[in-house]
Amino acid sequence: MNPSELDIIYEDEAIAVVDKPSGVIVHPAPGHETGALTDALVRRFPGMARVGSAERPGVVHRLDIETSGVMVFAKTQGAYLDLRRQFESHRTVGKTYLAVVHGSPRPKSGTIDEPVGRERQSAVTHWETLGRHDGISLVEFKIDTGRMHQIRIHAASLGCPIVGDRLYGSAEKDRRMRRRPSRLLLHAVELSFLHPVTHRRVTFAAPPPDDIVYA
Repeated sequence: MNPSELDIIYEDEAIAVVDKPSGVIVHPAPGHETGALTDALVRRFPGMARVGSAERPGVVHRLDIETSGVMVFAKTQGAYLDLRRQFESHRTVGKTYLAVVHGSPRPKSGTIDEPVGRERQSAVTHWETLGRHDGISLVEFKIDTGRMHQIRIHAASLGCPIVGDRLYGSAEKDRRMRRRPSRLLLHAVELSFLHPVTHRRVTFAAPPPDDIVYA
């Protein structure tokens, strides 16, 4: 990813908040050694190379490669340690996502408290259906925890897998759609946390892309 392509929502001496596009990996990984978001950020903010680990400079949380939306990165070691504590404890971090799902959750809103992952970690997800048409729905998900694939697993457990989810979704339903998805239709729309320097709550948002709005 080229630094000129970065969509910086906000930045100061401690943090950089970015609207991550779908298809861009957060940090280098096997099979994705180049083109990572962190590569572009370090070229934009060279000091980030010394924050956190060399493999994941400035990274305090992550999104799947196909998931778009708002992320925060630490620009100093102090901010990194503070944000890591917040994201690991979950108590002061708020995360809101929008997803296009097959079907319509019943009831319209509710909470799932079901463990996920191999280690069966606790995971709490709140959902609310915002609209529906042609057999799909736009659903808002808010998570109290941040487990890997949490929303994808919980959406599937509702009987409403996320459109374009090749791991937990329905390829058959995807193929029958009038507009076939080109990716997982999941977007991190809002993120809030305590600023690592001022310790005041800050909230940042990333508008949903067209494939979410016009699915």
